[in-house]
Amino acid sequence: MNYGRVYNFSAGPATMPESVLEEIRDEMMNYQGSGMCVMEMSHRSKVFQQIAQEAEQDLRDLMNIPDNYKVLFIQGGATLQFAMIPMNLMKNGVAAYLETGSWSKKAIAEAKKYGDVHVVASSADRNYSYIPDCSDLPIPENADYVYICENETIHGTTYPTLPNTKGHILVSDQSSMFLSKPCNVSDYGLIYAGVQKNVGPAGMVIAIIREDLIREDVPSYTPIYMSYKTHADNDSMYNTPNCWAIYCCGKVFKYLKKIGGLEEMHRRNVEKAQVMYDFLDSSKLFKGTVEKEFRSLMNIPFVTGSKEMDAKVVEATKAAGYDNLKGHKSVGGLRASIYNAMPKEGVEALVAFLKDFEAKNG
Repeated sequence: MNYGRVYNFSAGPATMPESVLEEIRDEMMNYQGSGMCVMEMSHRSKVFQQIAQEAEQDLRDLMNIPDNYKVLFIQGGATLQFAMIPMNLMKNGVAAYLETGSWSKKAIAEAKKYGDVHVVASSADRNYSYIPDCSDLPIPENADYVYICENETIHGTTYPTLPNTKGHILVSDQSSMFLSKPCNVSDYGLIYAGVQKNVGPAGMVIAIIREDLIREDVPSYTPIYMSYKTHADNDSMYNTPNCWAIYCCGKVFKYLKKIGGLEEMHRRNVEKAQVMYDFLDSSKLFKGTVEKEFRSLMNIPFVTGSKEMDAKVVEATKAAGYDNLKGHKSVGGLRASIYNAMPKEGVEALVAFLKDFEAKNG
C-alpha cells in the first residue's frame, strides 16, 4: 500500500520497516485482546512482562548473546551512557578512548569529569575521514577499559577490525550500526546503542554488559538510576521503562529473525551501500568524504565542494521527496543514512535523482 511516504534518509530518529509499522498500527487500539494500547499498559502487567521478555529473548537469539551478559533497556539514550560508563567502569579512574568523530569526542569530554582519560588514537588530523591504526595502541596498563564509537554517524566512518585492546575491556557505542551485521558479543565488555537509528523510536538505549562488570561499589555520587546494577537487579523495571520503545524494538527483532537474521541483514546493507558508493566514485560533481577502507554501510556523507551547491541539492531532494539529506550542522555537506529499514529501491531512487541533478548542474 502507498501511504504517501517519502524515502527518509534521516540519521535518527530514522525510518522503520513498513511491515513493522503496519503491525503496530493494527495493534494500536487493542493489543492482542488486552483491550488497551501498549502505551496505556502497566509495565508490571503480565501482558507487558511478556512483551519485554520476548524482546530480550529475540535480541539474545539474533546476536547469540552469551548467558553471562545482561541485556538492559535504559532510558536516556546513548548520550547518558557517556557519563554512566565511567561512573560504573572506572575502578582505577583511568580509561583509554579513541577519537574518531563527533560522538567519541563528546564521550571523551564527559568521561574526563570522572577520571583520567587517555586519547590513545585520533583521526582529527584529517577531519575524521579514517580510522587510525589500532594494532599497537599506547594503552595504560591500569586502564579500566578501551572505548570506541564503532560507527560514527556524523562523519560516516566504521572500524574494519576491532582495536587490539591488549587484554583490556572493550566498550563500544554501536548506536548507528546496531544489528546491521553479525556481532561477536564476547569480544566486548559492554555494547550499547541508542535505538532510534536502527531498531525503534527515540528515548531508550540498549546496553549489553558482561556480568562481572556490574559493580556494587560505584562512587557514592552515582545516581541510583545510573548504576548498571540497579537495572540488572530489576530486569530493567526499576522504574517505569520506555514501554513503547521496548514494544517497537521487539517487533523489529522479530522482523529481523523472520528475514534471516543479521547475516541476511548485512548482505542487504552491503548491497545497497554499494549502489551509493559506486555512484560517488564515478561522479564528477559529488564526492564521498571517507577513505574507502573505513566507509560506513549506514551513514554516507558526501559533498559537491561548494556550500551553495550543497544547499541547492538539499532543496532539490526535499522537493522531490527525499528527506533529511542535509549533513550534520557540525560538518555541512550532505549525508544519506541508509539504515536497515531503508530499502535498496530508496538508494537506487536517490542515485537516479543525483545523476539527473548532476547532468543538469554539473
